[in-house]
Amino acid sequence: MAPHPWTLLALPLVVLLLASVSPPGADAWGKEGHIMVCKIAENYLSEKAAAAVQDLLPPSAGGELSTVCPWADQARWHYHWSSPLHYANTPEVCGFKYSRDCHNSRGQQGMCVVGAINNYTDQLYSYGHSKSSYNLTESLMFLAHFVGDVHQPLHVGYEEDEGGNTIMLHWYRRKENLHHVWDVSIIDTAIKDFYNKSMDNMVETLKMNLTDGWSDDISHWENCANKRATCANDYAIESIHLSCNYAYKDVEQNITLGDDYFFSRYPVVQKRLAQAGIRLALILNRIFDGDETDIKPVQIQ
Repeated sequence: MAPHPWTLLALPLVVLLLASVSPPGADAWGKEGHIMVCKIAENYLSEKAAAAVQDLLPPSAGGELSTVCPWADQARWHYHWSSPLHYANTPEVCGFKYSRDCHNSRGQQGMCVVGAINNYTDQLYSYGHSKSSYNLTESLMFLAHFVGDVHQPLHVGYEEDEGGNTIMLHWYRRKENLHHVWDVSIIDTAIKDFYNKSMDNMVETLKMNLTDGWSDDISHWENCANKRATCANDYAIESIHLSCNYAYKDVEQNITLGDDYFFSRYPVVQKRLAQAGIRLALILNRIFDGDETDIKPVQIQ
């Protein structure tokens, strides 16, 4: 699939067209979720990819990709055109179709999370070429964030309820919406109840699962027919299926969700965080390793 022609640095017309567009609920995973995805990815970067990432990171990152992975959520307030890039919505069907679903509210094709992943991947392939016209630091930060986003099931949800944003409920005693439950509350509850309020402890558990419980699944997670770009389309299809079978299932307006929902959905969240990290590493390794990968899997340690 060819990347969408819009770019980060050649967008005066696009900015004018999209400045008034600010779709709700584009946070995804919350800060902690995005940091965890990138901490996992950092662990599986090849030597060349790790060096390229270090070269592209801003000084404020302190040498860690995970530090800048939440950045795109902040950037959307001054890059208004980027808001639709955090998600894709379907017309209340349990399947994602790029030609139907990947657009913004003005109908511009490619302006969704799948188009964004493909576009910023394509931009990063210009790394090392003196004629690159892109801000590759921002391309990297956008890509790392959007790979996390596409794995949050409700970032490929129903257009009618804005990916669960208009479904109001109680998470235990706290009033919020369904989208926020999946962005933040399931993770926060797990960190509080299982990991002594430590995100790093949860990250270590996810890493252990990658070398143990999920080790047989990882080669399947890495399957991707598109050897140059991404399989973001497949990841979006996975997410809408999970939205239908888990996120939306047995949920209605003003319901109270508690232990039954948490314990049955938390394993889904765990696996999606891990998958996002592995797949982000795979994409970055493909970009920066050049012909040497063709295309070898990430090394699980």
